[in-house]
Amino acid sequence: MSYKINVVIEKDESGYYAYAPELEGCQTQGDSLDEVLINIREAIELYLETLTVDEIKVALSKTILTTTLEVELA
Repeated sequence: MSYKINVVIEKDESGYYAYAPELEGCQTQGDSLDEVLINIREAIELYLETLTVDEIKVALSKTILTTTLEVELA
């Protein structure tokens, strides 16, 4: 079965960090964008293997909204 999972990727001075907001604790890191994408896919697959179909439906039913805000500092 195939699922669409939201993934957030952050870059910092030591590489990349990725996590899946719907899947609490499902996170990883990598030295490159390619590496972190491979790692988060594996982490998600392993995470989902621990859940029942009903638990997956509940976890993936969360609404994730993203936006970009412009903030002005005085």
